[in-house]
Amino acid sequence: MTLATLADVLGPAKSGGYAVAGLVTLGWEDMRAFVAAAEAEKCPVILQAGPGCRAHTPLPILGTMFRHLAEGSSVPVVAHLDHGYTKDECELAIDSGFTSVMFDGSKLALADNIAQTAEIVELAHRAGVSCEGEIGFVGYANGANSAGTDPIEAEQFARETGVDAMAISVGNVHLQQDKEGGLDEARIAQIQQLTDVPLVIHGGSGVPVAQRKKLARETNICKYNIGTELRMAFGTAMRDAVNSNPNRFDRVEILKETHDPMVAAARQVLSALKG
Repeated sequence: MTLATLADVLGPAKSGGYAVAGLVTLGWEDMRAFVAAAEAEKCPVILQAGPGCRAHTPLPILGTMFRHLAEGSSVPVVAHLDHGYTKDECELAIDSGFTSVMFDGSKLALADNIAQTAEIVELAHRAGVSCEGEIGFVGYANGANSAGTDPIEAEQFARETGVDAMAISVGNVHLQQDKEGGLDEARIAQIQQLTDVPLVIHGGSGVPVAQRKKLARETNICKYNIGTELRMAFGTAMRDAVNSNPNRFDRVEILKETHDPMVAAARQVLSALKG
């Protein structure tokens, strides 16, 4: 069994100068492809259940799926709740077998974000589970604007919450479909001067691959969340499978044809980040 916590995989990444991918899952097909890709690359992987995934499949089912894949894997697999917005949601994830939870209090006032995140950290650590928090707000392409992370607030947040990893807003944006963005390296350096907690980049699909590699080697950014580019790969594979035989209706047969393209897409992501 190679089920791991977030702290288990980010500690070695931080000291070793590489990053681990948090791959956003939506169903069984991409989950198993992501683990197959991690095994092929011989690196750890973080399977993430975000709000979209949870709207489709209940957390107890997702926990069982994640753990089943981890138990049969030759590489460390983290079962991670992404963007948990309430204590109840984080508690249910822990009870469902997740090994890591992210509490997202980024829209709260600083004091409230610290207080609520610290409560989730305590809850998680009592259960042997890791906790990620967010300071600053990471916006959305064609949606809510970002609010950049203040380095002084980041230091206070890390110190007073005890999070195992801290998501920051430094030019990254969720749901970006190209890699033409870029991260504010000066702001990252300022944050890193004040705290040595492992750093997380949400919206990693919008970060140029060369910058992902560089910052994984040179900074405390140990985790990149990658979703959009993999969902795009799945959509392309699904359309190709359907269009190759429009009369076919067995969804299992159709979905089988997404596996190899998803493994290939995930391997590209993983290989760019590993040490």
